[in-house]
Amino acid sequence: MKGDKITYTSGYKYQLYHNYSLQTQIAGYDVDTEYIKLTPEGMLTVKRGYAWDGASGPTIDTKSSMRGALVHDALYQLLREEKISQHERLTADAMLRDICIEDGMFRIRAYIWYIGVRKFALAAANAENEKKILEAP
Repeated sequence: MKGDKITYTSGYKYQLYHNYSLQTQIAGYDVDTEYIKLTPEGMLTVKRGYAWDGASGPTIDTKSSMRGALVHDALYQLLREEKISQHERLTADAMLRDICIEDGMFRIRAYIWYIGVRKFALAAANAENEKKILEAP
């Protein structure tokens, strides 16, 4: 029973069950991919089925981090895919901090996360770090 190879990517923990929309300050783009939409007015919609990895680095996922991590991962994907300018990275990082605080994260923890992504996440926004497509068997 030999079938075709499968193709897949790795590194995801969560999958969005319903579309999620949020007004952003990232305006002037008209992007509509399979899982992410960003209108010229800055409305971001992360579509059902989008997969993300939650909090990155030496931390844990909590309810106060999930929405911020989702939005941040979606925006970083648009950065990696060169759908939005690298100049938007600062806004994406600030949104992570602000959403986490809004969702109940302690301000000091959110600020540490913000400093962490400002210092260490530049590579995650670059096109060379797009998820590799793997094959099996």
